[in-house]
Amino acid sequence: MADSGLGGRKVLAIVTNYGVEQDELIVPVERLRGSGATVDVAAQEREDVVTLVGDKDPGQQVTPTATISEVDPSGYDLLLLPGGAINADQLRLDEDAVRIAKAFVDAGKPIGAICHAPWTLVEAGAVQGKRLTSFRSLRTDLRNAGGDWVDEAVVVDPSGGWTLITSRDPDDLDAFVGALDEALAPVSS
Repeated sequence: MADSGLGGRKVLAIVTNYGVEQDELIVPVERLRGSGATVDVAAQEREDVVTLVGDKDPGQQVTPTATISEVDPSGYDLLLLPGGAINADQLRLDEDAVRIAKAFVDAGKPIGAICHAPWTLVEAGAVQGKRLTSFRSLRTDLRNAGGDWVDEAVVVDPSGGWTLITSRDPDDLDAFVGALDEALAPVSS
């Protein structure tokens, strides 16, 4: 993909070292980089990230560029939260991951979360009043946390002073990445 003008934009993806859904990490990272954005992948440890396909089959390994605990969220323009049930369940228990999500909300910066990833946003107290989607098994969790859950390929909610971009699963990646790209695009004069 040719550079579409995201040069100078920085994205932070945070993941655990095991269990992130392969395409929900790799596809957005590659496409955003292809559009000119700098994308850092921060994992819990410095070891390679072992991705999974469908939460069970081994996927590609990804070398992280940082650890979650050492990342300064203020240097980034967008937070990417990939899914995978194992990844998302562990990430929501990671105090540094929750701290980073809260920092993006507090700074009014966009967050993209796909599949099971909104669990981290529940822990960060960031779902209240937001219209969003996710993997359907999170529907009740997100509604109980005050979110307005809908079954759509991509939902962009700019309310509350920050933009939340959510999608259901890997089948929605084209729409999801398109919305991430749009959220990062410089405002034209």
